[in-house]
Amino acid sequence: MVAFVGLVAGVLVIAGAGTLVLTRNAARHQAMGQLVTEAQSLTSGKAGTQSLLVLRIVRRTLRLEDARLVRIDALGTVASALPAGISAAQLNPGGLLAGQTVSGRSGTLVFAAAPVHLSATERQRLKLGGAIVILLTRQVGDLGPSWGYFLVAGVVALLIAALVAWQMSRRMARPLVEATQVTGRIASGELASRVPVRDGDYSEFSSLAHSINEMAQSLEDGRTRERHLLLSVSHDLRTPLTSIRGFAEAIADGAIDDNAQAADVIIAESRRLERLVGDLLDLTKLEAREMSIVLRPTDPVEVVSTTAEGFRPTAERNGLGIVVRAPAPGIASVSADPDRLAQLLANLLENAMVFALTTVTVTLAGDEGSGGCTISVVDDGPGIAPGDLHRVFERFYRADRGPNRLIGSGLGLAIVSELASAMGAAVRAESPIGPDGGSRFVVSLLPWRGDNRSGA
Repeated sequence: MVAFVGLVAGVLVIAGAGTLVLTRNAARHQAMGQLVTEAQSLTSGKAGTQSLLVLRIVRRTLRLEDARLVRIDALGTVASALPAGISAAQLNPGGLLAGQTVSGRSGTLVFAAAPVHLSATERQRLKLGGAIVILLTRQVGDLGPSWGYFLVAGVVALLIAALVAWQMSRRMARPLVEATQVTGRIASGELASRVPVRDGDYSEFSSLAHSINEMAQSLEDGRTRERHLLLSVSHDLRTPLTSIRGFAEAIADGAIDDNAQAADVIIAESRRLERLVGDLLDLTKLEAREMSIVLRPTDPVEVVSTTAEGFRPTAERNGLGIVVRAPAPGIASVSADPDRLAQLLANLLENAMVFALTTVTVTLAGDEGSGGCTISVVDDGPGIAPGDLHRVFERFYRADRGPNRLIGSGLGLAIVSELASAMGAAVRAESPIGPDGGSRFVVSLLPWRGDNRSGA
């Protein structure tokens, strides 16, 4: 506000002073021109050329105004008294003797002098060897009430500028102060704090407020996900640890007759715990782009067949069947990392086996649009609610939709999403796919072109 008012004051001073100076100079030049015209009119008419009587009348008339008759001898010496402020040099006697009209300025006094044209007879009668000059003067420079008007106008303009600056500074400072306070609260951990957005705010400040609010919402969502992650991890770690500890204590106390069966349970729970920790590490590496992924031409039929066969014994123990369908001529090579593609398919198969009732079907098909292929993993379970489809790739998200066999770690689909993204592929979930439910997960792979090699 002070800077704005100071700027207006400076502009007023510069513009006002400049205007006054220009006005004063213009007035001086105008007055000088008028004096020159008047002096020439007095000396060029009959009053200056016909008779000494008229000249005496002119002399008496001039005394009523700022004018006088000045005598200059033949040597150029001014023989009459001059007005205060005008010197003989400024009057230019030589020019006047030559018949010129002389004008000038001395401070606030402007003057014009013109020689009177006399006949030879009149010169002899006056015994005049030089010239008689009419000298007109006028005071110009006292601007009178102009300074007062300028001061009044300046004060009014400054008051208006102060009012406008105060309003603008409030509109500009209030959002910044609020943003500063809110960001301070967010930094101290109050992630629910938001910057108020008003309709009258400038668009730049509204955009800043929206950005801060989006940042706060993102941080709040991240904290919520982190809290859920910790709760899920602690729960999933506690379950196998409880089983391991319980059976180990029972063996130590001799409370179990079949130690081999207890050891099998401990081994299974240990493997489950190891898988959970491994999946957490893989997910962390994928999110940090630290997992090594090398794309190369990959046969999708071979990867799918090998991976499915590896899960067939587990599926049979759970009373499930695995069916693999691939086109007879085969499919062209796709751009993928075979090991990571196998890991992606393994996680999809684990997820399908958790909820399938009887069969898990894996289908390969060429994608005419992209030239690559699609891999679909279908289970005949109860399906996924439409409102949950957008959450199936979140970490530790589980839907209550079937037998829910404890096979995976709860991170499989999150790893699937990250692996697909790292290989330039896409994955989506579809459900229900029939009248009785069912779910389908589709992975779309790009064709190998020789120039899409990358690493992560």
